[in-house]
Amino acid sequence: MKFDVEKLKELNELDFEQIAIWPQEIRIVVGVFVAIIVGALSYYMLISPKLPTLDAAELKEQELKLQFEAKYRIAANLEAYQEQLAQIKKDFSSMLKSLPTSNETPGLLDDITYVGTSSGLTFELLNWQQEVPKEFYTELPIEMEVSGGYHNFGEFVSKVADLPRIVTLHDFDITRGTDGLSLKLQAKTYRSENSSEIEGEVK
Repeated sequence: MKFDVEKLKELNELDFEQIAIWPQEIRIVVGVFVAIIVGALSYYMLISPKLPTLDAAELKEQELKLQFEAKYRIAANLEAYQEQLAQIKKDFSSMLKSLPTSNETPGLLDDITYVGTSSGLTFELLNWQQEVPKEFYTELPIEMEVSGGYHNFGEFVSKVADLPRIVTLHDFDITRGTDGLSLKLQAKTYRSENSSEIEGEVK
């Protein structure tokens, strides 16, 4: 069908009550215009308000996909994770056994004194300091001052590290006095009051 543009000049003279007898060209143009208006109104009134909901759903979909991928990787490596967990529990249980109990802390000073004197050191000071409660354990600081030589200090530190109970050394300060070298330091050990109870929870 040939589209006659000249017919569009009659648009202002048409009666809207006689649409059925309008020229075909004018009906096509009016139909397209009405379709554009209806489409624009539908977009702004129906579709546009729902776009934020669509964006949120797409973000949620991406989040769920990432969660699924993470859980899938865990499930695929479940056996390896179980082996790691068993090893962690074993290591944790071993560490708990290395923490002195309330009954063993007095003897720890004797152990430190022994390894110090056997390393050729003389103790000038050896005192417990105020306990420091932590979440899962209690920190027990020990103030120490010993005198001796560099090699004696090194041997002493090595022997302390070999003690069956966990003891860490901090704040080293070596000074030279009239009688030789003096070493001030702080040792820390850690006590778990309920180690057996905690150990039972990790089994």
